[in-house]
Order: sequence, then C-alpha cells, then structure tokens
Amino acid sequence: MINVQNNATIAPVPRRIPAGADHVKASLRPVVTYSGTQQNELLAALPRDVLESLFEHLELVTLPFGKELFECGGTMDYVYFPTTAIVSLLYVMEDGATTEIAVVGHEGVIGVSLFDGERAMCSAVTQAAGYGYRMKTQHLRAAFSQGGALPALLMRYNTALFAQMAQNAVGGRHSSIEQKLCRWLLDRLDRSPGNALKVTQEMISIMLGVRRESITAAAGKLQDEGLITYRRGNITVLDRSALEAYAGECYKVAKTEYDRLLVDVGRC
Repeated sequence: MINVQNNATIAPVPRRIPAGADHVKASLRPVVTYSGTQQNELLAALPRDVLESLFEHLELVTLPFGKELFECGGTMDYVYFPTTAIVSLLYVMEDGATTEIAVVGHEGVIGVSLFDGERAMCSAVTQAAGYGYRMKTQHLRAAFSQGGALPALLMRYNTALFAQMAQNAVGGRHSSIEQKLCRWLLDRLDRSPGNALKVTQEMISIMLGVRRESITAAAGKLQDEGLITYRRGNITVLDRSALEAYAGECYKVAKTEYDRLLVDVGRC
C-alpha cells in the first residue's frame, strides 16, 4: 500500500503490460477471407480446404507504384499473389539499362523460391498500384512439400510464365516497334479491369529497352490509325481486335498457349 499526506491509503494501480509487437501487428492486419482470395486466379484454383489452410500465413498488402518486391541477386523472402496490382519482372544490366522479361497480375504469383538460399534471377517492381496477398517463402515451401494441388498449380503456372518470357524474347528480336508496343499494351489490358492504361512513353521505352522517340512515333502511328488514343500519360484502347491483329505472332501465338496452360491450372 502507498501512504499519502492525509494518512489515507490507496492501492497501487497495477501496471498494464502492453501486448507484444507481433500480437499488435497481427491484430491490425486485414482479415483474409475466402471471397477476397478469389481475386487471384491461382488462389481461386486451389481446393477450398487447401486454400483455407494457407489463411494464417497470407497477408493482404498494398503494392504502391514503384515498390521493389525483390532485386536481382537478392533473397525472395515473400511470395506475392497480386489481385489488382500489376508487377513487372525486370532484368537490369550493369550500366543500368532495363528490360522487362515478363509481367504478372491477378493471374499469377511472384517470388516462388523452393530451395533454401535461392537468389532472384531478376527484379520485381510494381508497375500498376493495387493490392495483393503475400506469405513468407518458408511457409510456401512447407505447403509445397506436402504435395497435392498446390505443387501442381505452381508448376503449371511456371510453364505459362516461361511461355510469356519466350514470347518476349522472340518478339524482342523479330518484331517491329509497333508490334512490341501493341503486345505490351495487350499484356496490360489482360490484367486490367478496363481498356484504359495510365502510363508514360518514357516508362514504355524503359520496359521495352528502346528509345523514347521510337515509342512516340509508334504510339502516334497507332493513334492515327484509330487503335488507341494517347494524351497526358493515359492510353485508351479503342479497337482491341485491331491491336491484336497488328501485334501478330508477337502476342497471339504465345497468348493462345498461355491461355491453354491457365485453363489447365484451373483444373488442378
């Protein structure tokens, strides 16, 4: 007891022990729901019981524009399942030159690392801001080792992702600037809710590894032909079928294979 000046006594106030930092952090996380995870096609393809077994490890996160999820040569501590965000996989040369080798949106996953000590072969940067789910790589490895639908799903998706990379490699060598631009725009439309994209010509030139003046000329040509409109960093596609025809094999052949593989993913 504690004595006070009027000789009265009061009981000491017990100290309130704050909750641990991990507990507080966990309590502030958005609740992971079944309906929410359905926004990512890979998560949606999992049997419900398998998906719900991952809930305790999944975390809904904001992916702002320009956020680097991992860098080339670095560790991949988290696996990301985008829902509304679009992420570019980039290869950066020693002189700083950058080329996009693939793009991932609500159909895919980024950062799968199945071996301890594995290093990233490229960088991953958010290109369109949005949301996604992430989980620590160690938890994905543990789930993968149990077999079943998850390993089959991830391996099929990796095949689809390789098809996209092959498309980009072939297109980068044998396609015109206009075809490359059409394919690049179509890749974004496939992962966007509408037909409008917010992107600068400078960003496109960096992603495609070509001069900005070349993108300006190509975009102007497509606009003159009525395929797109472009003003102040906003591109609206007016005629998607014509854009696909213009892209030709640079987009269509690989897209057909990509769609087939994603259909197989949905059957896992």
